[in-house]
Amino acid sequence: MLVLGGTWFVGHAIVATALRAGWDVTVFNRGISPSEPSGVRLVRGDRTRTGDVAALVASGPWDAVVDTSGYVPANVLAIAGALAPVATRYVFMSTVSVYRNWPVKPLSEGSEVLQCPPDAGPDYGADTEDGPTRYGYQKSGCEAAVMATFGEERAILLRPGVIFGPREYVGRLPWWLRRVAAGGEVLAPGSPDRTIQPIDVRDVASFALLATDKNLAGAYNVCRPVGSATFGDLLHACAAVIGETPLFTWVPDDVLVQHGVRQWSELPLWRTFEGVWQVDSTKAQRAGLRWRPFHETAADTWQWLKSTRAALANERAAEIGLSPEKEARVLAAWHRSIEQHR
Repeated sequence: MLVLGGTWFVGHAIVATALRAGWDVTVFNRGISPSEPSGVRLVRGDRTRTGDVAALVASGPWDAVVDTSGYVPANVLAIAGALAPVATRYVFMSTVSVYRNWPVKPLSEGSEVLQCPPDAGPDYGADTEDGPTRYGYQKSGCEAAVMATFGEERAILLRPGVIFGPREYVGRLPWWLRRVAAGGEVLAPGSPDRTIQPIDVRDVASFALLATDKNLAGAYNVCRPVGSATFGDLLHACAAVIGETPLFTWVPDDVLVQHGVRQWSELPLWRTFEGVWQVDSTKAQRAGLRWRPFHETAADTWQWLKSTRAALANERAAEIGLSPEKEARVLAAWHRSIEQHR
């Protein structure tokens, strides 16, 4: 197996899972990560440099390529084209953001995807408020590039929603764990009964390997089943693994919006659109997708956080989390509102 990337979050989990399964793994990256996998063959290089890619191709062949670092369609098209003669299958790590109606409407693999040419550059697409993003357009173009090169029988497109677990660099679950650990009254968003679908990174990796072993093809939504877990389940799992008994105060969506709380970032995983947690993963489930309980993910992530001085640095992590001051203001306003209506 060749893994493009392989040192950060999803890539690291795929390498670890493949090694445990007995795969001979080659990892292609620039070698700048502070954490390198052991037990693999390392090929240094930049996927944007023709000479580096040519050297990689010369070190093949492979039964499967897993691309965890493809973000620009033109580059994925070039990489896939170069690897096609020396690779049997190409597994591309995509996202539910490729769907035109995410997060507004419920989705399945049959839902319309954003249109982006397979040779598009990094500037294709645009961010729209509460709608399609450049990231979604770009990933859709990357999917098109893989399909154009490897064809419908040799390409696997994995479309996860939120992925969390140990080594999560965006910081959604780490923020909730740290907030619960801080104790006191915790502002919880909306309702504890709201269904959510985040999935452990190791379950995503396991499905990527399963899809390869089974010679699957096409697109698969990789997330927990709709209705299988709630926001309340997640926060109580965080409390259980930390050993805290915080007071969770569930503040209604409209109150949070009224006070300018940013969805998806200030209160991670909170978003009010109907479709955000209505992604049908039945196809993947039938193929063998499995998911572990929130308690296990929370426990392992907490252990990782305690064993490292800080979460892996990433610019997106700076956007995550509600400040203590703003949390206190919103909670105070909510309590005043309750008192006024008694």
